[in-house]
Amino acid sequence: MDSFLNIFKASFKTPDVRKKILFTAVIFIVFRIFAHIPVSGVNLVNLKNLFSQNQFLGLLDIFSGGTLANFSVMALGLNPYINATIILQLLQLVFPKLEELSKEGESGRQKINQYSRILTVPLAALQAIGMYALLKSQGVIGVLSPIGFVSFIVTMTAGTMFLVWLGELITERGVGNGISLLIFAGIVGRLPIAFGQTASTTSAENITNMLIFVAMGLIVIASIVIMNEATRQITVYYAKRVRGNKMYGGQSTHLPLRLNQAGVIPIIFAVSLVLMPSLVANYATAAKNPVLSNIATTITVWFNPSGILYNASYFFLVVAFTYFYTAVIFNPKKIADEIQKYGGFIPGIRPGASTASYLNYILTRITLAGAIFLGIIAIFPTIAKSVTNVQTLLLGGTGVLIVVSVVLETVKTIEAQLVMRNYEGYLKK
Repeated sequence: MDSFLNIFKASFKTPDVRKKILFTAVIFIVFRIFAHIPVSGVNLVNLKNLFSQNQFLGLLDIFSGGTLANFSVMALGLNPYINATIILQLLQLVFPKLEELSKEGESGRQKINQYSRILTVPLAALQAIGMYALLKSQGVIGVLSPIGFVSFIVTMTAGTMFLVWLGELITERGVGNGISLLIFAGIVGRLPIAFGQTASTTSAENITNMLIFVAMGLIVIASIVIMNEATRQITVYYAKRVRGNKMYGGQSTHLPLRLNQAGVIPIIFAVSLVLMPSLVANYATAAKNPVLSNIATTITVWFNPSGILYNASYFFLVVAFTYFYTAVIFNPKKIADEIQKYGGFIPGIRPGASTASYLNYILTRITLAGAIFLGIIAIFPTIAKSVTNVQTLLLGGTGVLIVVSVVLETVKTIEAQLVMRNYEGYLKK
């Protein structure tokens, strides 16, 4: 805790870092202001009743930062953009040109990001159409004229793209990953309402259950911090080399392999996909075809956030995306080539292909431990709710993972920038 406070104190003493933190804070304020600007024509009373009766929509509202319950212009949140990113990541496995583009460094990543933005527009429009169908079936919004309908779709799509733009501004001029920070801000912004509902509905008899729930939450947070910081140290030796009159190398170092290389991204991907069946089913329940309506109702029951199928799917998606994203961001062959390039080697392992195979062997096994841990933590709050009977805290493991992971990653980013600036100052002296 003291180290965190020292980092923030030092960051505000450094002009460049202080400007980035203040810029990020301003973007958060803009986000929260727009989160309370409602779309016209929506009956907020009926909308509130709908969310109080539907646990799935209540869970979805938490990840939108309360924008869905208010039905603001940002009600769709970042889900269309996240889905577009997932689609492009999967397409890289199918189309070699996209895979080559992802390996072209910063320019390639910029092009893929541009493709993600373009794909976000039709996905947001489709989701807006589905949202309108759901709200109309529940009497939350009336029948719109053609111009009103187009205006509704354009407004919702523009809100999502505006949110994506805010996230990219944070990434470029602020601190940390903008998309993750906006999701973090939305979850944290919704927490006071969730705790207020819990406090108002908790009777004296349930105080013990509430304390047990809080204790479980603290244990989960501590476990996440420990697992995020856990690393496997691979010893690397560098041979002595003589250049001119100087000798280089002849020392050892460690290559740290984190148990969770992918960070918070697999959680965001997994929750976007696991919520999709319920989201589509909610739209289809109002269908005139009785067969389609019955199927949609069945899917809604199966993928209830407290159901077995939902939690099992969520667990396996977290594990799968942890492996998938680790493979995307960590390239054993590239690391092995870099080690060999500077005359390094792992004791007992030949440089080159053997080193790459060894790193892949180690990474596969430590990622399994990290992925299973993330999956268990993700479904653990559902078990906690069934044990303690505290149902109003819908945050769940996903929200806790995102909040804790984003805080840790952001603090590390600030610390890295402080170290870089102190080093630059030392060089100038």
